[in-house]
Amino acid sequence: MTDNDAIYMQMAIEQAKRAHIADEVPVGAVIVKSGEVLATGFNQVICHHDPSSHAEIEAIRLAGQSLSNYRLIDTTLYVTLEPCSMCVGAMIHARIKRVVFGAYDQKTGAITSALRLLDSPIHNHRIEWSGGILEEECVHLLQAFFKEKRKKT
Repeated sequence: MTDNDAIYMQMAIEQAKRAHIADEVPVGAVIVKSGEVLATGFNQVICHHDPSSHAEIEAIRLAGQSLSNYRLIDTTLYVTLEPCSMCVGAMIHARIKRVVFGAYDQKTGAITSALRLLDSPIHNHRIEWSGGILEEECVHLLQAFFKEKRKKT
């Protein structure tokens, strides 16, 4: 973990809070290059009627527009929850250099929990990763959201 990891993860947590306010699963993402925030995103699958509108995908789309390039060379993606297989695939195709996540996802996490897609020899791009950064706060956001959902039903 670098000193800046906590700073950028806190920004991702703020994005996750925006998702919660929108009644979306509270996951947030931030993409950084050379100390500059290129893009942020949060889950918007319900409001966009789009199963691909995960926080990571939203941020990747905006970062690509910011750089006028679909390759996000030398970038770091910060996200509050371990990415799923769809998001890991997008990160590989975008050539993201590093991913940093908060909470581990035992059910669908595709970096180290349920799957280990970044370890696959079939990919021609390798992504460095760190997990558990501000994990407690990230887990709390998710738990509070689902507890609130269960109370409503």
